[in-house]
Amino acid sequence: MSLQRVLERVGSVTSKYFVVWVLVVSPLALYSPETFTPIAPYITPLLGIIMLGMGLTLTPADFRRILERPRDVFIGAMSQWLLMPTIAYVLVVALGLPEEIGLGLILVGAAPGGTASNVMTYLGRGDVALSVSITSVTTIAAPLVMPAWIVLLAGESITVTFIDMATSIVQVVLLPVVGGLVLRYVLDEYAPALAQAGLSIFPAISVIAIVAIVAAVVGLNVETILGASALVFLAVVLHNGLGLGAGYAVGHAANMAEDRARACAFEVGLQNSGLAVALATAHFSAGAALIPALFSVWHNVSGPALATLFTYLDGDAPVGDEEPVAAD
Repeated sequence: MSLQRVLERVGSVTSKYFVVWVLVVSPLALYSPETFTPIAPYITPLLGIIMLGMGLTLTPADFRRILERPRDVFIGAMSQWLLMPTIAYVLVVALGLPEEIGLGLILVGAAPGGTASNVMTYLGRGDVALSVSITSVTTIAAPLVMPAWIVLLAGESITVTFIDMATSIVQVVLLPVVGGLVLRYVLDEYAPALAQAGLSIFPAISVIAIVAIVAAVVGLNVETILGASALVFLAVVLHNGLGLGAGYAVGHAANMAEDRARACAFEVGLQNSGLAVALATAHFSAGAALIPALFSVWHNVSGPALATLFTYLDGDAPVGDEEPVAAD
């Protein structure tokens, strides 16, 4: 078996069972938090690695698609920017969540799209090109949009400035994504075999990084998690579910084709919760990272479930068994 094939197999298997790794490591972190809390200082660099991997998956053709279909990209991006922060704020008020826990939900709501949305769109037979375009737009705009929402919705309860958060997001998200995009272009031009090898193994690297982040946050929040009420878990499930449903509804209301409406559903409902974790630990508190960490687990359960439902409604078996099914 060639090295390329081995790398593809490792990446596929590691990603395919992402939820399993999370479900294994989370109880271990609860049982032995001291084993995983040393990872905490590396949460931000780990997220940067994940974003570098996302940049590697992008090509100039992905950005040309934005110009080819600006209407649907605009609708998808605006839906995510408006719906998820609003739903988060309404849930914080309606459920009476504690301040730092509620801040975590708002952080998730204000986050850009996660790369999981691209994978789930593929598995659910949605328009992958549209999904990638929306994720790219929301990620690039994150340094402006995310701090603006956080300051607006939680301004009186935070001391971090807009500039502080914007700077962090540029460093953690924008620069690695752009770096990955440039690296992909150079490798495609001068070392295409190496570029393909990187694309094959990076899903596994991203999964390992996400699992490490979740383990660290669980380890830092053992007492909070064990003492968390059912409302915390309910908030995560409702936020994710309402986002998926609202995105799908907006897609159909805008007269998108079925595959584009599915892409819109995943783009709105699946957030870059890893970025929310990184911002919470860097600028706020370990408690604020609790909901983003739980969201990281849950949306990698609900996403595949919805993708499976879509393929079932199509009347045949799911596709993409060889594709990765997880990301952040």
